[in-house]
Amino acid sequence: MPRARLTPQSVTAAGAALIDEIGFENLSMGLLAERLGVKTPALYKHVTSQADLAHRIAVMAMAEFADAIRDAIQGRAGSDALAAGAQAMRMYVQKHPGRYAAGNAARPTGPDDPLVPALDRVVASWAAMLRGYRLDSVQEIHALRILRSVLHGFSTLEAAGGFQIDAPVDDSFTWMIHFLDHGLRAATSSTLAR
Repeated sequence: MPRARLTPQSVTAAGAALIDEIGFENLSMGLLAERLGVKTPALYKHVTSQADLAHRIAVMAMAEFADAIRDAIQGRAGSDALAAGAQAMRMYVQKHPGRYAAGNAARPTGPDDPLVPALDRVVASWAAMLRGYRLDSVQEIHALRILRSVLHGFSTLEAAGGFQIDAPVDDSFTWMIHFLDHGLRAATSSTLAR
């Protein structure tokens, strides 16, 4: 069977699939080359280094992640948007743990880095999810940080098998969403009461 023609995009996609299986921390050019059926030096025609590959995966992952949240919350507001966006994040982390880890590990190298618009899209998706709560701009920043922290923690712990207590994880997830929704509504009420 002839080898598929490699491109930067196909090498990135193969790397992303590989780290979803073996973990981001285990990424190596040798393993990827083996997966693609080529010698390791052939990869360097398409990506400049393992760091370049990891960065490309991060850009792809954050764009996918933003799309997953955007698609989940479309046409929803308030608690419905919160629940749908949170569930989309949870499912993305479960399905793509390596990509998600790559996206969280990456940092923009400058203003022209394609990671910048990908990260902006993630923030915009979360902000759209919060729009129904009518938070002011300062509250929105706090809410975005809290949501990211709480949902990241829950999703990554779950994906790593970190919940060992004998109680349904789905029930805990639902309880967490209700808790967050209640807090967001209370923040809005306190602003309106001033």
